[in-house]
Amino acid sequence: MLFVIFGKILAVNLSFLSEPLFKIGNKPISSLAVVNLTVSLIFALLISRLFKQFLKTKILTRLKIDASNREIISTILGYGVGVLACILALQVNGIDLGSLAILAGGLGIGIGFGLQDITKNFVSGLTILLERKVKVGDFIELDGMIGYVKEISIRSTLIETFDQFDVVVPNSQLVEKRLVNMSLESFRGRIKIPIGVAYGSDPVLVTEILLDCAYMESTVLHDPSPKVKFIGFGENSLDFELWVYVNQIDQQVTIKSSIFYIIEYQFRQHKISIPFPQRDLWVKNSETLSLPQNLSTPPQLSSEEPPQPIFLKDILKKVCYFKNCNDFYIRQLIELGYRKQFQASEVIFREGETGEGFYIILSGSVEAYLEKVDRQIDVLRTNNFFGEFSLMLGIPHPAGIRSLEDTLLFIIHKHNFQTFIKDKPDLANRLAEELAKRQEIVANCQIKLKELGLIEESDPHQNPVVWIRKRIQKLFNPH
Repeated sequence: MLFVIFGKILAVNLSFLSEPLFKIGNKPISSLAVVNLTVSLIFALLISRLFKQFLKTKILTRLKIDASNREIISTILGYGVGVLACILALQVNGIDLGSLAILAGGLGIGIGFGLQDITKNFVSGLTILLERKVKVGDFIELDGMIGYVKEISIRSTLIETFDQFDVVVPNSQLVEKRLVNMSLESFRGRIKIPIGVAYGSDPVLVTEILLDCAYMESTVLHDPSPKVKFIGFGENSLDFELWVYVNQIDQQVTIKSSIFYIIEYQFRQHKISIPFPQRDLWVKNSETLSLPQNLSTPPQLSSEEPPQPIFLKDILKKVCYFKNCNDFYIRQLIELGYRKQFQASEVIFREGETGEGFYIILSGSVEAYLEKVDRQIDVLRTNNFFGEFSLMLGIPHPAGIRSLEDTLLFIIHKHNFQTFIKDKPDLANRLAEELAKRQEIVANCQIKLKELGLIEESDPHQNPVVWIRKRIQKLFNPH
């Protein structure tokens, strides 16, 4: 009985849904037809999106097509499949496309006004994708914002800035506004570095020093060669510009910083002053500002000077390996290293591990110990250093190192140390001479390398300096 009642209710509802609501041409449209058409269109759009993603991530990637072309091909074909799927959905549901022409014409004006921004961004996106003046991975500047093009879609473009932020920019802005593409054909570009020197400086000497500074930076190209331009006479300085050309213009901030460091050091060495704004103050009736004679003498300040801070620069110059390095080399070391805090009893490295860094104790203390017997063999405190033999000679650490208390270390990683001594034969020789002074440790290192089969029988009989120099050359400059 219940089934009969339920069947009748369902039949009444279905008959109600089948009642025509309106007509498109000669085709009556019911509520059920509207539901079917909506589901069909959603399914068509879903197929379009899935097809685009499959084409972009699977097919075109396997064909080794670059990211920009993948975006163009997948977007155009994806929208094409979407349009065909929508047309098919309309025809399957019995909608005559000819009968929609009048309705589409009537709605076109209203939709055009309401969606003009979306339409403009859509057309701009197609223009960008087809013209290929802006591609994924390009380094661009737009309205003072600098970054890499991360993704180009039909409506907007995603730009990743130097601060690692993703900025969504409508495509119409990329087409309408002035956009600087610094990597359209290559990443090569020119960097301008403004420099001001004190009046009285020799412009020829300044030009020579600036050119020398440019050639000291390894990323600066020799062709085109660096140039120095005398810009003019400033309010407080003679104004110059150093022009340098590099292969990676997107690294200009890092390159400019390095060149500024070099210029500052070279100017100090050659006694060239970098001026600062100055003003002369004229005081009328200065006698009225004189202090009365009967004023009590101000209290004397304590003659004890506050303790002077200890800088990493001073600590590095106390290390025997770097004591003869000039400020330019010391600055490079400070830039290549990093500070790391260790808790009490924390292991820094274990016995037998290969050296990956040079360590200087900035504060705290560490102990060297033998792991098998857990016996302490040495204690190192502030300003001491360790790890150089394993790093420079390529042998395992003979002992483990762990902190006795909260300890702050300055660490120069092996890769950065390699960068530092590369193309510095005089520095490599000094390192070898300092290492050779510690004869007992060098002899033990040679024995260890011999046991590991890393040196020939005849090698240990060489002069220690020659042997160490060859060892450093082999490890850090194999070419």
